Amino acid sequence: MSAVFEEGQLYSAVTTDADGTVQVHLADNHPGLADPAYLARRGEIAAAALAHRPGAPLPVIDYTAEEHGIWRTVCTELAPKHERYAHPEFLAGKAALGLPTDHVPQLAEVTALLEPLTGWSYTAAPGLVPLRDFYGDLGRRVFNSTQYLRHGSQPLYTPEPDILHEVVGHGNQLASPRFAAITEAAGQASLRLESDEAVKFVADVFWFSMEFGVMADGDALKAYGAGILSSYGEMDEFGHMEIRPLDLHQMGTLNYDITSYQPVLFRAESVQHLEDVVGQFFATVDDDLAARLRAEAAATV
Repeated sequence: MSAVFEEGQLYSAVTTDADGTVQVHLADNHPGLADPAYLARRGEIAAAALAHRPGAPLPVIDYTAEEHGIWRTVCTELAPKHERYAHPEFLAGKAALGLPTDHVPQLAEVTALLEPLTGWSYTAAPGLVPLRDFYGDLGRRVFNSTQYLRHGSQPLYTPEPDILHEVVGHGNQLASPRFAAITEAAGQASLRLESDEAVKFVADVFWFSMEFGVMADGDALKAYGAGILSSYGEMDEFGHMEIRPLDLHQMGTLNYDITSYQPVLFRAESVQHLEDVVGQFFATVDDDLAARLRAEAAATV
């Protein structure tokens, strides 16, 4: 069954026609590709994000009964998986945040729940956000989130990040002050880095930690990464992958396929260990350090 629930991480391209119509270009494997109503809905939601200006109220999406039903289905299915596979630090954040499970929350609603806990807020994105913009906003404790939902024909599958990934995965993670501080440090690192290569190195370390990180919990291996914990299928599979100790050289240079389960994962021994290695790296990295780590990694291949 895991193949049915696999989650990729590709954002669909968004374009604006000469007449102002916003189109979302879905991948060939997207369940909604041949659904005109879904395509129109995606364009409508993307247009709301494109029209949003910083400082203005966040776009309010009038979600349909079907969309609320998708949210309920996924939240219901993920809950027991979280209890089994999520690290206690993530579960504590999830309990503190208290996201609604009966309806799709507006991003302003998520912000209202999250801000008192860790000072983070959400803003609307139509899809992919340029790397420097995305991480720059993380440095200001702002998370760029899509507002659309996956296609209703396969509610537990999505080939791209949707609001369920952005909010259930990242929002619950950001409700932990310790995870939120590591994420903010990654964003602040991007603001002081000059080379695109250094920013990419930081983003790749982030991928193998805050997106797809695993962590010891006594004798058990648990997940804390948002990419794992928003994916029904990946939660069943991560324990069977190649698990390596935290290694900044490898995390910043290892090639990975964003459309499939991650075959190599990096294990922290505790939240303190993650802070000492990854958090400290984000807090101190400069262009020279990133270049040196990349060169040392290449020299060992």
